[in-house]
This record gives sequence, structure tokens and C-alpha cells, in this order.
Amino acid sequence: MSKQFRFYDLNQPLLLPPSFNDWLPEGHLARFLNEVVDELDLSAIYQSYEKDGRGQAAYHPGMMVRLLLYGYCIGVVSSRAIERATYEEVAFRYLSGDQHPDHDTIAEFRQRHLQSLAGLFKQALQLCQRAGLVKLGHVALDGTKVKANASKHKAMSYERMGETEQRLEAEVTKLLEAAEQRDEQEDAQYGKGRRGDELPVELARRESRLRKIREAKAALEAEAKERAAAEKAAAEAKIAARRQQEADTGQKAKGRDPQVPDPAEAQPDAKAQRNFTDPDSRIMRDGASKSFEQAYNAQAAVDSQAQVIVAAEVTQQANDKQQLVPMLEKVAENMGQMPEKASADAGYFSEANVTDEKLKAVDLHVPPDRQKHGEQVPEVSGPPAAGKTVIEQMREKLKTAAGREVYKRRKAVVEPVFGQIKEVRGFRRFSFRGKVKVRAEWLLICLTHNLLKLFRANVCLKTA
Repeated sequence: MSKQFRFYDLNQPLLLPPSFNDWLPEGHLARFLNEVVDELDLSAIYQSYEKDGRGQAAYHPGMMVRLLLYGYCIGVVSSRAIERATYEEVAFRYLSGDQHPDHDTIAEFRQRHLQSLAGLFKQALQLCQRAGLVKLGHVALDGTKVKANASKHKAMSYERMGETEQRLEAEVTKLLEAAEQRDEQEDAQYGKGRRGDELPVELARRESRLRKIREAKAALEAEAKERAAAEKAAAEAKIAARRQQEADTGQKAKGRDPQVPDPAEAQPDAKAQRNFTDPDSRIMRDGASKSFEQAYNAQAAVDSQAQVIVAAEVTQQANDKQQLVPMLEKVAENMGQMPEKASADAGYFSEANVTDEKLKAVDLHVPPDRQKHGEQVPEVSGPPAAGKTVIEQMREKLKTAAGREVYKRRKAVVEPVFGQIKEVRGFRRFSFRGKVKVRAEWLLICLTHNLLKLFRANVCLKTA
């Protein structure tokens, strides 16, 4: 008896219209996102559309949001790839309702509503909190370098800008002189109907580059003046505090008064760089690859309960020292309260940070020193002895059994999150340029990370 096969004929017409609900199995991520978007407030997106009915009907915002969220969840962020997927992949076709917005429409929607999409981060966070995925018992902080949408080879130092500016000025002058000598020959050279006074291509390219260099120089000089103004204000505040101390004690303060810089005379450092493609990005050393990249420093505060990101930010500073207080303040802003405990690596430590009045309710675990991998730290017991410095107190705290246990959890809480974002979902470069848009895209990435945590927790509950 021959083997029996199921009937198969690609030309077989369907007797009944298909249902979108038949396209995917129960428990699929696309089904989950379809339901979650119904819970999100998209009014900011809806309100941006005209209400007079003019023009061609737009694609439904709910459908566009679903496509983008699903794409970011699985690492498909290109508008062309999403357009192609609405034809080729069942999940995208399910979410689009078998509609196929072209890549220009998808890109324009994302660009137009990027800030509103970023605003959904806090709404998704509230869903995670209601599901019991956020406890704020322990929040771990860390930063990761994410490449900018710009090449580091498009950056130039202030010193080289000056040299290049002089060279280009000389070349432009030489080209102008040569152009004047050819004025009498241009009618024959360019033909009838041409003015003959068009700039040579070489001259136009040089003038364009010269203009960009001058703009970049001016921006670096403005930044140097702003930095000097801030340093001047800080120095004057310290001097005023010293005078007050002298008045209170009747004794001259020890040491010299800090120098007060003059913002008008401030000049950028010769090695200060600016990128022509994305001026907001900076050259940063990637701790994983040990290479220097044109990048942003993407920050995340992660709750230990289920690795949900409870605060996210992007900074242009390569180190993390200035991020401890702002990031924990964002946790309180998003969640309505500070975490009980917070941990971060040595890059976040400073005496000012760990003694800041805003963090007095948080049990901080931030080492003053970098610890080598596998290094054994002797354990101590009991509270730190009185009279010790802030640094000594923190060192002793992290040597206690309780302190070691909390800090040991830091790596397991926050570092896998960056691995999931970069390795699993393949997000290693921002699509947008400029800090405002990059920050919004990072919030979109963190939003979809949290939605994936919510989806997996929901699956576990259903199968338990």
C-alpha cells in the first residue's frame, strides 16, 4: 500500500475568506503586541493628524505602531525591511492586517512620531509594574556605548580644523584667481545659454567644506566659552564659601583661592573633536571591543526582579561619573519612588555622588576602586568604624557579606540587558542623528525590551 499524503495544491481557491486570527499560533509575540497596543494611550499620535478630512487617508496609527514595536522587538528596524516583511513574514502581515505601507511611509511615520513613541516607555513600565515585574528592591545601573549614525572618520580636531581652514582658504583664493583669468574664454567653453560664471565644481566643493569647518570651529569655541562660564560660576561659589568660612571662624582659609577663568578668552582644547555628520556624537572607547568609536553613552537602570529597565537616558559623556544621581532621579520620576538599594560600578563613584542629599534614602553600593576579574576581596563584619572617610566607609561596606551579596548581583541584573539588546536583537547603531532623536530611539529600544519581558512573563504564567 502506497504512502498517503495530505492534499496540496497551490492553485486551490479558498472557499471561505481567511481570518487573520488563523495565521499565527496562540501565544505568539505578535498577538501579544496586538493586545498591548490596545492598552497604550496613542492620543498624542492621533492628535497630530488633521481633522478636516483633506488629502489621502493615512494608514491607521495603531497598525503602524504595532509594526514598529514588533520590528524593534525582533531586531528589524529598517523601514525597507519592515515593508518587505509585510509581504513575506506572517507575523508582520498579521499586524498590518494584510496592508503594505511602503518604506517611505514607515520612515516618515517613525520620524514624525518618534517623541510620542518614546513617550510610550513610561506606559509600558506601568504595565510591567502592575504585572509584578518591578519591585524596586534593588536597581543596578550601567552604561553601554552605542555607535552613532556617523563615521569617526568624519570627525576633525580643533587643531586640524585650523590647519585645514588655512589650506582651503589658500586653495579657494587660487581657484578664484584662475577663474578670473578664464572669463574671456567661458562663452566658448560653456556654450550658448550658460552664464559662464558658474563656480567650478572643485571650487564649490572646497567652499562647502570650508563652510562646514568654520561652523564646527565656531561650535567648539562656543562650547569652550560655556564650559569656562560654568567653571567661573563654580570657582566664584567656592571663593564665596571660603570668605564665609573665614568670617565665621575668624581664621584665614587654608590653601589658595581657586582660579576664576575668563569665558571671553576660553579656547577649545587642540584635540577637541567634532563630527560633521552627527555633531552631537562623540569619540568614545568601547569597553567590550577596546576600540574607539563615534558613539553615544546609553544609560539604563534595571530592576532586579525581572530585568525591567526602569530608567533610560543617553549622554555625550564617555564616562559615567555624572550619571548616578540623574539616573536614580529618573527612576523616582518614572516609578514614584526611589529604590531601596542601588548598585553601580566604580565608574559612577565620587564622594559627591554617594553623599548627595537626593539619594539619602537609597542604600548605595558603588565601589571607589575597579575590581579585577576574579580578585578575592577579604570579608569584614560589622558597620564601618567612626571617623573614616566616605571612600573608606564604602570600601568596608562592600567587604561585608551583605554588601558583597548586593554588589555581586549587579552584573547579573544589568549586564545581560545590554547583551539581549545588542547580541540577541542586533541593535548596535542608532538610526537617527542628534542627541534628541537618539535619546528617543534609545527609549524605544528600552520600551520594546520591557514589552518582551512582559510577554515572556505572561507566557510563563499561562504555562505554569
